[in-house]
Amino acid sequence: MFGKTFPTTMETLLQDLKHSLRTFRLNPGFTLTAIAALAIGIGANTAIFSVVNTVLLEPLAYPDPGRIVQFVLIRSGSDWVGASATKFNVWRGQTNILQYISAYRLGSINLTGGPYPEQIPMAQVTADCFRLFGAPVEQGRTFTREEDRPGGVHVAVISHGFWQRRFSRDPQIIGKTILLGGEPYTVVGIIGPGFDFDSDPPPDVWIPFQIDPNSTDQAHYFVAAARLKPGVTLAMANAQLQLVAGEFRRRYPSGLGTRDGFAVRPLQEQMVGDVRPALLVLTGAVSLVLLIACANVANLLLIRATGRRREIAIRAALGAGRGRIVRQLLTESVLLSLIGGAAGLALGIWGVRALLAINPGDVPRIGAHGAAVTADWRVALFTVLVSLATGVFFGLLPAFEASRGDLNAPLKESSGRSGTGFRQNRMRSVLVVSETALAMILLIGSALLIRTFLALRAVNPGFNSHNVLTLRMSLAGTRFVNTLAVGQLVRDATQRICALPGVAAAGAASALPLQVGSGLPFDIVERPLANGAVRVGWNSVSPGYFDVLRIPILRGRNFTDRDDRAAAGVAIINQSMARIFWPNRDPIGDRIIIGKGYGPGFDEPPRQIVGIAADIHDDRLNGNPTPMIRVPVAQVADGVTALFARVVPLAWVVRTRAAPRLLSAGVETELREASGGLPVASILTMDEITAQSTARADFNMLVMNVFGGAALLLAAIGIYGLMAYSVEQRTQEIGIRMALGADSDRVRKMVVFEGMRLAIAGVLIGAAGAFGLARLITSFLFGVKPWDPLVFTAVPVLLVAVAFLAVWIPARRAARIHPLDALRHI
Repeated sequence: MFGKTFPTTMETLLQDLKHSLRTFRLNPGFTLTAIAALAIGIGANTAIFSVVNTVLLEPLAYPDPGRIVQFVLIRSGSDWVGASATKFNVWRGQTNILQYISAYRLGSINLTGGPYPEQIPMAQVTADCFRLFGAPVEQGRTFTREEDRPGGVHVAVISHGFWQRRFSRDPQIIGKTILLGGEPYTVVGIIGPGFDFDSDPPPDVWIPFQIDPNSTDQAHYFVAAARLKPGVTLAMANAQLQLVAGEFRRRYPSGLGTRDGFAVRPLQEQMVGDVRPALLVLTGAVSLVLLIACANVANLLLIRATGRRREIAIRAALGAGRGRIVRQLLTESVLLSLIGGAAGLALGIWGVRALLAINPGDVPRIGAHGAAVTADWRVALFTVLVSLATGVFFGLLPAFEASRGDLNAPLKESSGRSGTGFRQNRMRSVLVVSETALAMILLIGSALLIRTFLALRAVNPGFNSHNVLTLRMSLAGTRFVNTLAVGQLVRDATQRICALPGVAAAGAASALPLQVGSGLPFDIVERPLANGAVRVGWNSVSPGYFDVLRIPILRGRNFTDRDDRAAAGVAIINQSMARIFWPNRDPIGDRIIIGKGYGPGFDEPPRQIVGIAADIHDDRLNGNPTPMIRVPVAQVADGVTALFARVVPLAWVVRTRAAPRLLSAGVETELREASGGLPVASILTMDEITAQSTARADFNMLVMNVFGGAALLLAAIGIYGLMAYSVEQRTQEIGIRMALGADSDRVRKMVVFEGMRLAIAGVLIGAAGAFGLARLITSFLFGVKPWDPLVFTAVPVLLVAVAFLAVWIPARRAARIHPLDALRHI
């Protein structure tokens, strides 16, 4: 019995497939339209899922990645990533719950001594870091614990790509010396090409961190990670770290607030935490596009099924049961969906690559311009499952509609067309209303993000970014470990740069606006703050910094070249700091203490506030300016200078009278000569840095606009298709009406009214649903309320206008029907 049933089922399935392909070939217009709609819907879902897969689902390329955790500080109830030497020394003692406890810092370092100097990406790591992340050693070895101790020998591990690019795969590279930061390092190993440190760009070289186990340094300038020991849960580790935080607080009262604590979080969660909500919202949005495509194709199938009622009736008369007919129609819809899914897979992968090439949106783990986003087995499986589900979803309703009722009735009709007035198109009307409502929801979300985009562009950053060139120079090494040497370099370099034709002003700073900055605790002399020292933004700048960025000094004075180590310490604060800490008095002349107790080399004599600068957006455009202290580069404490020389490349800023890029070569040459040959990197205009700061918001807007545009197009096609078919099926009725005296205007208004009634119903339903979406994306909005009146007025008007255009074309065709032509359809 089973032997007969299986081939019979297969033969029937093959017959259904052959019949479906023949039907598609005989109806190319219907087939291409349906496949195009499905390709758009499935392709959009594939595109977003490929990003979600790479960022959220694909495990990190490390051994047992789910047990790798990152240390965080809990401040005011939220996580803050950062580690200091004192905290790390406490954490790496928790070997009963953690293993391979490691510190690492990504940065850059100067490679000199070869045919040409260059600034290369670098990772400063502790010895266990290679074991933690499972780094494959291609040649040689990694660091020993002895080499990772203070005073240990200088050794380096290089990447396979760097070995290949810089040393032409020299087989004798192990044991050779390279100059990093002006100091000799012996190459002891090469990391294999498959190692992914999840950084962009990946490190070319790894050097030992050599953290002092007895350090009292409280500066946070690196991160720490570890692996949970077997049998230890995240909750168990966090419970112990809370106890450790209490002990740390008693030992270092200024190093941890009374309400602060220690914790560990899964590394992958930390890497993608800030982008997860946006990707989930975009996933929900793209699902609406697929629903619109399904509704569109279901409508096409309903229309097509009506025209095939005689065919279906004949098959029923020949003995085909309702189940057989439903299976045939479902086979057609699933096959159609699979073809659309194949086209959607290609469209989705191409589309997401193009999208990420235009704007990668600062999304982690996607590689340069989305290179890491690929169509792996998860993406292929997702596309197949979505295609199958879509085929069943949009195919069931037309199949049941076509096979139910009296299948003999069509045989009695004198025409291939069944009379189908507007009320008989109720199911198709419901689908059109649904399409319009979903399109309304997506367009509202898109419009809100466009308003956010415009609001961000309208923000006054507080500085003038036009015609400003920025460059970075690493000062790591023994030459610039003291402030005197750095101050002399800044003076010499700015004088050289200012002498170039086309340069208006030049300066230097430890951090640039809208990029990662620093913070230090401060207190007020003779008027201590109620809760002790408070951490605020901190930046060291040269006298020309304010002139280059055109940041106004509102009161007091600017820095001058006389503000050096021999002069009394001075500082300039911003408006926000003056308003918060000096609400009822003038801070000019008051003295402040910066960095007290933060670590060796941070303590310095009190500084006098000599000026108040206008607020600028140091962190981000969509946030309020933060309290900020700026001090002269030439007056920074030696300990701070040494730290920043190792950690953060010095930033140069140059205001030009012409396009900044035209002067970059000349500026680079002067900097090399002033520094004794040090290379520069990260050459960007300030306009480019400003654009990078809004990349995530721009990416969200761009994707939502694509979805909104696709939804609008599909909804318009759906409305047009329904009304065009309705006009065609009502040709007899319209002809009789016109023969009895109805004029063309009345017929046109009748069709327009019927179509616009559906569109307006969809707009109203969609507007109600859009409030829910607006609440979901509130955290992505800036300068616009979720219920923005302009958006909730303009979008319905746009959608109604597009719907009117889609309805007008069939209405105009209906008005041109001649009564004699209509009577021939009887």
